Amino acid sequence: MLLRCLFGPNLQRIHRSPDQTRTDGRTPRRGWNYQPRGLERYTDSVLGWASVLWSLSYYSSPLLLCYLYRKGKTQIQHHITAKLFLCWGRWRNPEYLQFITILEETRRNNTPSNKKKLACFDFDFKHWPVDFSWKEVSSLKLSKGGVSLLRPESKHRGAADSVLNSVRTLPCHILSYLIVHSFGRRMLYPGSVGLLQKAMRPMLQQGQARLVEEFEGQRNKLVACDGNEIDTMFVDRRKDGGQAGKTLVICCEGNAGFYEVGCMNTPLEGGYSVLGWNHPGFGGSTGVPFPQNEANAMDVVIQFAVHKLGFQLSDIIVYAWSIGGFTASWAVMSYPEIRALVLDASFDDLLPLALKVMPDSWRPLVTHTVRQYMNLNNAEQLCKYQHELYLSRTQINTFVGPEDITSNRGNDLLLKLLQYRYPKVMTEDAIRAVRQWLAAGTQIEEESVYMGYEVDDDWCLSVLQSYQTDRETLFPWSVGEDMTLEGRRQLALFLARKYMRNFETTHCTPLPISEFRPPWKL
Repeated sequence: MLLRCLFGPNLQRIHRSPDQTRTDGRTPRRGWNYQPRGLERYTDSVLGWASVLWSLSYYSSPLLLCYLYRKGKTQIQHHITAKLFLCWGRWRNPEYLQFITILEETRRNNTPSNKKKLACFDFDFKHWPVDFSWKEVSSLKLSKGGVSLLRPESKHRGAADSVLNSVRTLPCHILSYLIVHSFGRRMLYPGSVGLLQKAMRPMLQQGQARLVEEFEGQRNKLVACDGNEIDTMFVDRRKDGGQAGKTLVICCEGNAGFYEVGCMNTPLEGGYSVLGWNHPGFGGSTGVPFPQNEANAMDVVIQFAVHKLGFQLSDIIVYAWSIGGFTASWAVMSYPEIRALVLDASFDDLLPLALKVMPDSWRPLVTHTVRQYMNLNNAEQLCKYQHELYLSRTQINTFVGPEDITSNRGNDLLLKLLQYRYPKVMTEDAIRAVRQWLAAGTQIEEESVYMGYEVDDDWCLSVLQSYQTDRETLFPWSVGEDMTLEGRRQLALFLARKYMRNFETTHCTPLPISEFRPPWKL
């Protein structure tokens, strides 16, 4: 038991007593933060501050890091002393002894009963037993590199040209690698930075407690095909009896979002069953959030939803915020049977965003870096999906300012989607009309543009329904081939308004449940 206390995880909160029952029908006692006693409280605080200082030295001062390294022997001695005091304090605490006993029993025998008892505690997730692995359902022939991604088209060259070009571009390759693996990835995914996670820890623990104690959320550890462990939270509403509870909403967070405080709250308010997960390197998830790792994580989340939670793909809606649009669009591209997709404040492609904030002289380097290491090609993936989807636009990724909505990359995402699905409708004149509608900053201005083109909703709907009845329904459609210029403009505006809604708010404002609507279905 002393060894278990010495090497055991930190315990943060007790959601409820493992012996607690609800047979009397009363609401059980809410959870409480774990209170270390005596030496345990002191040494836990010292070790916490040491971890923060070490992180600061890593990000701020190489000289301080060198100093701490030279003082390593003394630091190790102090660390061992602190751990011994910590062990003694834990051994004297009955709450910690109860927790560590349940943890060890669950590790030996991971039964539903033991797992239910372990779920009463919030502790370091790296010690959490594995609940689901990709190996349980996927072919072992899948390479360790992971699931397939859309790759940029390579230019065909002769053998001699290829060798010469490789030598000539070698410095660019090296520089791109250094940029991405140093500050580039951390700038794109700031939520993966340890210091930010330490600063947000109280907020994340509070969000975790709310999901478990108020919504009876179930935390699970999934192992992806690349070996990364993915931290997930599932709220089951199927027993509530409502129709929404039979639908599972899988949430994909933004670049600084965590399921504890992220977009899970919107579908929860609507009564849906919800499955949230953290990016690799976020919260309890391991790894780093490169596109391949992101797709691998999304794949095991979907496999878990289908094979462990018991949902059909046709009962799943994928909901994404901001940069989460990459994994969401990958999911619907790879699993086309998924019912629908909802994207909030997302974009079409990372490259235009990167080019706008970097000097023009860096264009070749930026292009190579993004396409090689961070190819978040949302629109390209989205065009592979055949079912319903809904786009919500907020003030995101505007290059001039929040008031210049014409530079919003959500506009380009909509246009690329419409151009792929309805190429005969989206002529230059029709695109011009849609851009005019997208430039409207308020709903009143949008309605003014819409009425100015005298769009007949009933006529547009009848044209699309007639085409769908007489022909194959797979996109792209050839509807609009023999249509007048005015008819194309009307149909283009009708489709734009059905696929996208402008939500007048800032980027970080959560989407209210009133705006979380099922996508338009013809």
